[in-house]
Formats: sequence, structure tokens, C-alpha cells
Amino acid sequence: MWVMRFIALVNFKKKPKDFVPENIKLIEAESKKGIKWLSIDWTLGRYDAVAIFEAPNEKEALQMAVRRADFLDIETMVAVPAEEARKLI
Repeated sequence: MWVMRFIALVNFKKKPKDFVPENIKLIEAESKKGIKWLSIDWTLGRYDAVAIFEAPNEKEALQMAVRRADFLDIETMVAVPAEEARKLI
């Protein structure tokens, strides 16, 4: 079964030193709920970070974003791997 993949475009609401330890704890807890973090990269430009993760469904992805609402603005989108998308055409 294919697990859903998501891309999260992130802007910080607080200074990183004020939320990074909490975010690490959330990441560790979410791994037990089926969320797999593939990449978390801090970036320059419009967004402060870009994260790619897999989740069992949209509900888990939404809950991930809501848990971080106090310290991150997150724009999340569903990503379909190219090999899966090619099966649709």
C-alpha cells in the first residue's frame, strides 16, 4: 500500500531556539504514529524551511500542522511520486 507523501512549506513565527527542542519532541512522538520525516531543510527566500514527510492519511498530516500552529506557519500539499503519477496516465 502506498503511503501518502506531503510537502510542507514553513515560516517561523518565533526564533528557532524558542521552538526547535519542542519540535524535535513532536517529531519523535509522530514517528510512533506513522509519520516518517524524509527531509527537513532550512531555506533562504520566501520560506524558512521545507519538509517532506509521509503520513498514513490527510488527518495525520493535518494534525501534524495543528500541533505546530503556535510556532510555525505551514502550507502543506500532497505530493505524488512521479512513478505513481505515471501509472495514472
